[in-house]
Amino acid sequence: MANPFDLKTILLAKHAQHVVLIHFPIALFISAVAFDFMSQRTNRGGLADTAYYNLLASAFSTIPALATGLLAWQFQLDGQRLKGILLLHLTLACASTVMIWLVWWVHFRARRRAQALPRYRLALECLGVAVIALTGHLGGFLSGVNV
Repeated sequence: MANPFDLKTILLAKHAQHVVLIHFPIALFISAVAFDFMSQRTNRGGLADTAYYNLLASAFSTIPALATGLLAWQFQLDGQRLKGILLLHLTLACASTVMIWLVWWVHFRARRRAQALPRYRLALECLGVAVIALTGHLGGFLSGVNV
């Protein structure tokens, strides 16, 4: 039995880093959307600030998540041509990353200009949650969780 605290096992596993890291941008983005909806409903600035900083953390956490996903593809399949669910998962992962950064940028631009947040952001955030949910669903099939 492997030692669960062995750094070599933890850091050099073929795809474990992606499976662990991917939960951060997902959870941060969904909680940011929830805080943004609550701030819209209650007009509380603190909730809007919380949403903004969750979006910021979510956006930056997409970088290692995407990088480890690409590394998992290289390690597991030796860089073979992608097809099927894996290709769709990678495509949706890129779309999810763009959506997260786009929503953060909308919030950033409004804060920088000291303007009210545009109303269309709520629809953009809902679309982002849907794309992320579909991406995660396909990732579950790839990891064997949803089999």
